[in-house]
Amino acid sequence: MKIMPDDKNTDIIRRNASQPRPIDPTDRRILAALTTRADLSYAELGQQVGLSAPAVHERVKRLKASGVIEATVARIDGAAVGKPLLAFIHVNTVGWGKTPELMALCDLPEVEEMHSVTGDACVLIKARLADSAALEGFLARLYDLPGVSSTQTYVALSSFTERVPQAGITESLSAPLPIRQR
Repeated sequence: MKIMPDDKNTDIIRRNASQPRPIDPTDRRILAALTTRADLSYAELGQQVGLSAPAVHERVKRLKASGVIEATVARIDGAAVGKPLLAFIHVNTVGWGKTPELMALCDLPEVEEMHSVTGDACVLIKARLADSAALEGFLARLYDLPGVSSTQTYVALSSFTERVPQAGITESLSAPLPIRQR
């Protein structure tokens, strides 16, 4: 006679095993180092965070498997590839802004980001283009889309900080502000 395990107990074990472990301070140090230089070897990364190369490798594998690390990519210089003009375009639409036609713009290599936003606009687009003529052509293409009613465009003159999401958390930002006396 075969003895079957108690399903209730094994289900709990299986569920607990699949729950992701929270990100700890060491994970955050690893992520911070990788956002600066993603091509570090596990040995170099281990030296920076105080772990052995195999321990860092296991943590990076877990961070990848859990989706914390989405991809390892090269960050290129826009001007070096012929796209020095950086524009942020607020798009106003009639009704819900997320139309298939608008989402199709994400296929253009000039579109770096597209966000649904609150405020005066429905959609915010970050685009990097060759010049003002390319920006004008992009805006013309936007206005040809059904539902687009207006845009407001901001062209960056210079950029002070441009980076990928950071692992650190500034706890004081979530703290209530003290009441200021007048």
